[in-house]
Amino acid sequence: MPESWPEKKLGAAAAIVDERGRVLLVKHSYGRLNWELPGGAVEAREGVVDAAVREVHEETGLRVIAQHLTGVYFDVDADALHFVILCRSRDADSMLRPDAEEVTECEFWNPDELPRPISDFTIRRVEDAVSGTEQPLPTTVGPRQWME
Repeated sequence: MPESWPEKKLGAAAAIVDERGRVLLVKHSYGRLNWELPGGAVEAREGVVDAAVREVHEETGLRVIAQHLTGVYFDVDADALHFVILCRSRDADSMLRPDAEEVTECEFWNPDELPRPISDFTIRRVEDAVSGTEQPLPTTVGPRQWME
């Protein structure tokens, strides 16, 4: 193992599907003002699952529980790995509350009628999330204990 690992950016997003099969998307208040899965950058010493759960709460006000991974993607342009995790709401009666700083709207959309503007990358991740593909969540490991 090398002394120093190359820096690699990590992103985590949540796919939240309601009882009607619609997917939750958020509309950004910056850049292209596009629709996107709730998510963002993984912080230092934070796992991708925790990041996805945190980002959903920050952007939408929902508290969610991670169920399984639906995809891992490498974005060449950003030199980043993106993880998408299927989550479910902890409380069925929760109200969506966009954070207003980064997100102007949050709404559930039919996967066949996604809003615009939206990227092909977001469409791909939504398609993968609703396809039924299930991958295990990453395992978090603590500090190593060395056996002699």
